[in-house]
Parts: sequence; structure tokens; C-alpha cells
Amino acid sequence: MERDLTRGSIRKGLVLFSLPLIAGNLLQQCYNIVDTWVVGRFLGSVALAAVGSAFSLMTLLTSLLLGLCMGSGVVMSQLYGQGDREGLRRAMGNAFVGIALAALALAAAAFALLDSLMVWMRVPAEAVEDLRGYLQIIFWGIGFTFLYNFFATALRSVGNSAAALWFLLLATVMNIALDLWFVTGLGWGVEGAALAASAAGIVVYSLLKMGDLRPGIRHLRPDGPLIRRIAVVSVLTGAQQSIMNFGILMIQSLVNSFGVNVMAAFAAGVKIDAFAYAPAQDFANGFATFVAQNAGAGRADRVRRGLREAAMMSLGFCALVSAVVGIFAVPLLSIFIDPSQGDVMAVGVHYLRTEGLCYVGIGLLFLLYATYRGLERAGMSIVLTVISLGLRVALAYWLAPSWGLDAVWWAIPIGWAVADATGLMALKHSMTSLRTR
Repeated sequence: MERDLTRGSIRKGLVLFSLPLIAGNLLQQCYNIVDTWVVGRFLGSVALAAVGSAFSLMTLLTSLLLGLCMGSGVVMSQLYGQGDREGLRRAMGNAFVGIALAALALAAAAFALLDSLMVWMRVPAEAVEDLRGYLQIIFWGIGFTFLYNFFATALRSVGNSAAALWFLLLATVMNIALDLWFVTGLGWGVEGAALAASAAGIVVYSLLKMGDLRPGIRHLRPDGPLIRRIAVVSVLTGAQQSIMNFGILMIQSLVNSFGVNVMAAFAAGVKIDAFAYAPAQDFANGFATFVAQNAGAGRADRVRRGLREAAMMSLGFCALVSAVVGIFAVPLLSIFIDPSQGDVMAVGVHYLRTEGLCYVGIGLLFLLYATYRGLERAGMSIVLTVISLGLRVALAYWLAPSWGLDAVWWAIPIGWAVADATGLMALKHSMTSLRTR
């Protein structure tokens, strides 16, 4: 089902378009939570530490593909907003070929550099084998990651955010069942926790249901100007995602230096984080499509009104979630950590009651990323990412020797706040430029 976001109620359109995105990501987070719960409760803190490090590394490596898909989706959405259906089909075909080649290269590099990456991350010796086995299985699924994200992006670019949800629901239910069976039933260890790859029925659905928007063989032929347009936004968005996750990986490396207990607490805390602000992130991703469609249609007034509506909804949600996480930090962490592990619990509670009270900062930053991406100004997203993550990493590494974990935890919201201030100051110029197109 196509959804034209250039018409009708802004609030209703944003909510209806974003709800499937939010539900889909929450499903993924549910699987991640089950994965962490199974590993933490049945395999112990060493295995949980390995899974936490694996998550950071996996996110870094797959973020490039996600960014390339998101960037190509901006161009698709703008072409759809302009009513250029033939151009949209060419964009889908050219983007598919380019990102598929990138996925192959990424998988090859991941296998080749695995041992070097684990050394760089300072993984404790007792967690090395668990981490290696977990990551090797995940790397085989990079191709599936590409297929799902590309076709989900293509569908979202034309306003269909619901289709991917049903395939994700099926995959999540199967993954949770297999995870529990492999680890608790078959005793396969951490490798079993990784055997949760989702397949891509979404590909078949897209090819069958997109009708006159489905690209044909001729649309795979290179189109120089279109490739350059897609490449500018996609590569910048991919770089932004990679920089963001590279910074997170550097923080993970610093956390690893504090030992297995801190690694395990951080792994649990990050899972709670991901679940807590996932709706704000997905709402922002939906807002990027809204901005792109309206920018393509020349509706600058609608983009401005949409930004105000989106900010009120997103920031209100983030403030509420911060309160919930702060109040219920102990029971939330108990999902993943045995309460008898007092040292691990104490670190996790301290993390959540420091960083978790500041989700408004990341909620606003998500909206700024989305706005600049939708306006085809992905370079500004890179600037904000460098500010946010660069300041976070610099403060953490500089102050950790004297302040310990407090420096690592407080560096996160400080980075968000400075990036937010920068993005808001630059936004007025971007909106003025949109009016003069």
C-alpha cells in the first residue's frame, strides 16, 4: 500500500507511517532481549560479555549497509514525491546493484579481519572463543541483512511501512523459538544464540506487489547522473552510520578494559537503551521519508510544520521513557543479570541512572539526522555524528583514568547535547534553502 505523505493531516500521517517501523524494531529488540536473557541466564557472564562485544562490532559492520539503504531511500522518496515513477524504478535498480556489491565486499572483509578486530577491541582471553564463534555465524547473514533492509527501504520510500512488519514478525517468532531450543535444549552455547538469521520473504512480496513501481532488467543498467545522486546521499549516510557505530565500538573497547563484570553490565544496559529509545529512532526514520517526499514535492511549509509536530511527539515520549528507566532500573536489569551478581548489577544501575535519564538528547538528535537526510544534506548528519561521538570518545578516554566509569557514562549525554545545539543552529539555513528551491 502506497502512502502519500505530502497530503492530509501531518500528525496522523506521521503516526500511521511510523507505527509499523516502531513495531518492527521493537520486535527485533524483543529478539535481542531474549538472546541476551538466554545467554546471560544460561551461559553466564563471560558469554554475556562476548555477546555484548559482538553486538557493537556487528552493528559497526552492518551500519554501512544500513546507511547505504537509507540514503538511497531518500532519493527514492524524493522521486516518488515528484511523481517520477520511471526515475524511481531506475533508482531502485541502480541502488540494488551497488549496495549488493558493497555487501559482498563487507562480508569478505569481516571474515578476513575478525581476529585483528578482537585484538583491537581488547576482548578478555576468556571471552575470545565465544565471541569468535558468535561473529562467524553472524557474518554469514550479512547478505540477508542487505536484502531485508534494501527492500524494506524501497517499500517505505513509497509510503508502505507495514509490509516489512509481517515478515519481521514471522522471523522474530522463529528466531526466539530457535534461540531457546539451541541454547537451553541442545546446549550449543553462544554459537546457538547466533543462529537466528532471518530470511527474506520481503523480496518476493516486493516483486509481486509493487506493480508499476517494480524495476525491470533495463532499470539495472547504469545511469550516471542518477548513480552520482544516489551515491552522494548513500555514501554520506553510510559514513554517518559507520562513524556513529565506530565511536560506539571505541567506547566498547574502553569498557572492555574494565573487565568482564563491567562488560556484562554494559551489554545488559545497552540492550535496555536500544529498546527504550528505539521508538524515537524509528519515528525519526519515518520522519525522514516525510521530509524527503515533501521536499521533492516542493512543500517547504509542510516540512516546517512537520518538524514541530515531530519534535513535540518524540521529545515527550523520550522524557517519559527516561523516567520509567530511572525508576525501574533494577528490575529491568534483572531480566538479563542474576540479582545475586551484585557487582554487575551495581554497574548496570549506575549506567542506566546516568545515561538513561537523558534520552531527550538522543531523541532530538535522531530527528535532526532525519531532517538533514530527507533534505539530501547528509553531510550535516556526519558533522553532528562526529561532534556527538567524537566528544563522547574524547571525554571518556581523557577522563576515565581519573574518574573511572563516571567519565564513560557522562560523556554520552554531553555529546548528545553539544550535537543537538549545533544541529539546531544550522537548521534555519537549511530550511531557508529549501524555500528557495
